[in-house]
Amino acid sequence: MHMQGHLALAHLRRTNIKYHPAHPHRSLSWRPLNALLDFLQSNASLAGVGFRVYHDHPSSAPSRVSITERTNPGFNSEDIYSLAKEDGVKICSSLWINSFREPQKVITSVTGYLKRFELWVLAYQKVCADETGSLPHRNEIHMSVLEQLLALRNAVLDSNFQWGERLNHYIKSPTDKTATNPLSNRKLKILMSSTQPSPFQDKIVHEVLLMIMEPIYEARFSNKSFAFRPGRTAHTALRYIRSNFAGYLWYLKGDLSTILDGVRVGIVMNALVRDIRDKKVIDLIKSALTTPVITSRPGSEREKKTKKRKYQKKKVLPEGEPKPDPYWLQTFFGFAPEEAAKVPSWGHCGVLSPFLANICLDELDHWMEDRIKEFFRPSSTDVIGNDPEGEEKGNCAWPEFLPTSGPDKTRKLDYIRYGGHILIGARGPRGDAVTIRKQLIDFCERRYALKLDNDSMPIEHITKGILFLDHVICRRVVYPTLRYTATGGKIVSEKGVGTLLSVTASLKQCIRQFRKLELVKGDRDPDPQPCFRMFHATQAYTNAQMNKLLSAMAEWFRYADNRKKIVNFCSYIIRGSLAKLYAAKYKLRSRAKVYKIASHNLSRPLKDKKGESPHYKELLRMGLLDSIDGIQYTRMALAPGTDYTPFPRDWRPDHEKILHEYLLLENPKTLQEHQASLHDQGLITPQDYMSILVWNYKKHGIFSDQLQQEKNGPTGDDNGEGKTDPSDDEEIGVGINRAAQM
Repeated sequence: MHMQGHLALAHLRRTNIKYHPAHPHRSLSWRPLNALLDFLQSNASLAGVGFRVYHDHPSSAPSRVSITERTNPGFNSEDIYSLAKEDGVKICSSLWINSFREPQKVITSVTGYLKRFELWVLAYQKVCADETGSLPHRNEIHMSVLEQLLALRNAVLDSNFQWGERLNHYIKSPTDKTATNPLSNRKLKILMSSTQPSPFQDKIVHEVLLMIMEPIYEARFSNKSFAFRPGRTAHTALRYIRSNFAGYLWYLKGDLSTILDGVRVGIVMNALVRDIRDKKVIDLIKSALTTPVITSRPGSEREKKTKKRKYQKKKVLPEGEPKPDPYWLQTFFGFAPEEAAKVPSWGHCGVLSPFLANICLDELDHWMEDRIKEFFRPSSTDVIGNDPEGEEKGNCAWPEFLPTSGPDKTRKLDYIRYGGHILIGARGPRGDAVTIRKQLIDFCERRYALKLDNDSMPIEHITKGILFLDHVICRRVVYPTLRYTATGGKIVSEKGVGTLLSVTASLKQCIRQFRKLELVKGDRDPDPQPCFRMFHATQAYTNAQMNKLLSAMAEWFRYADNRKKIVNFCSYIIRGSLAKLYAAKYKLRSRAKVYKIASHNLSRPLKDKKGESPHYKELLRMGLLDSIDGIQYTRMALAPGTDYTPFPRDWRPDHEKILHEYLLLENPKTLQEHQASLHDQGLITPQDYMSILVWNYKKHGIFSDQLQQEKNGPTGDDNGEGKTDPSDDEEIGVGINRAAQM
């Protein structure tokens, strides 16, 4: 079983992290869960092979008297390596496994994990990767940095840590080039009175707390929530709607995002104490929520008058500073839907804020699950939707084809939450939706002190279309041809009527996002506007950036029924924007001349205004010119189609599936059940068969197959084929036991 555990954990490291526009901060970030489950190795390997990066900065230079020696007199620096003798990834793995083994257990103490220095080293590596863009290997971390990290850990354990400290830091960022000389009064005043990013040491504490608390709550969270959680994205929410919301007539959409705007310390603390009873961790999070954040006053800073230069000076990044996001990625982030655009930021919690928001709203998720069971009323005459477990008895290949609701149909509800936005579907009369809305308003007012009304939570019919995650959920009436065999073997073909749940990308929302990015003008007849931010870039680089943007948008609309149409429209807007840009840059006056020279997809060079000149192909072949890629998806036939991959009703992320399989294999009852099943069916495992071969060869000098042939005769008896003697079973059992003792 110990070997099975190692094999299972080794299998967890084989997937890649996927990027999604609705959650860029979760998709591009690196988490300890990603270490346990395949997400860990997406950027670099911490276990053995990693980037060899050495940061030569003031904090890594050896000092005469270290911070640890000042705080702990008589401390031996060699003891630091003994504190980090284990692998932090292994500790995280054990924490995830233990949390999923007993998901409802109340945790009385997590300070033991807070003391593990390996987790602090792992958090330092992660934060360094975010700050510098490269992952430092644990063996390359300087001794002085380890001492500072240990001092930070001791300060947290001794309750001496202060959130948002701006002067006295236990540890500094590798990119911090602040001189050790005292600051002037002017700089000190600006530092203490203006808005500053979170200190480097605060981010390390955030990551350590997230490593410890995330597995505890991920085992408890409801499967109805899809935001700010690993393995769950807006794509999984849309696929869940397509699979489980078929047949619902009434939809209730609610906006609870006001909970995410401001922190309510009492609500957060009550939600935490329900599952974790560790006073040190609770007080640490409470201090992060209650410590005031220093922000700049509006109008306090004087606006400096700068002279306009004829040629803007090019910004040179300092050495070691990561490059900013490219233009296509910044533009793509602008397409985040309304439900995913708002990310909570509470006090000094940083990346803990979305996690704490899910903890607060998890009570709503479980309350809605109870309401779903309460409102479920099956009908014996309805063959679809009358199973409380969600298993349909109709056509599973096309679960969207459902009959309309009526008095003799099953009445049921379903629910989904993405961040602070909820969507409830009701199959049955409108009165069910009105009742659940009233109960939901009372629950939110009683639990979250949130006052809602009927106008803020409208009830819409499926025929009007419901906008969620920039996709419209609607119903289309289809008339499929039904063919069946009648009495007498006659094949009958007749027209049937059915409804199809449609999830389409909103063209109106897409135009609105383009208009917000100043790439289009107008609503009914959108006109592309030139993208002047790429004015000084080459044609090859500009086309490459826009192709990356189009590829990302095609992936974002992957599960929309009108994927081809919406992707082709985005290609039209971007291609028209670039054509206007090239017309202004090369003084061609119109898009028609640009298309005439550069072709329909802008793949020919415009610099010489001659298209493919005689020397262009030769210079391109010699590598003296950059090849220009044409704009993608210029025709609808070239755009990718919709992904209709079936979505299981009991879907779970890959890491949760692997954890459940690992716990199942770890259970001794599973092995006993498998052995009993093999014995009842008269089968034998390959391991037992090899044991029999080894034992019989040692005892008789021949293999067991030859021994069986000698007992049955040289030619074998057809009448006795397949029959076994009880003495043979005893000998087989003896052979297995003897081989096990060898």
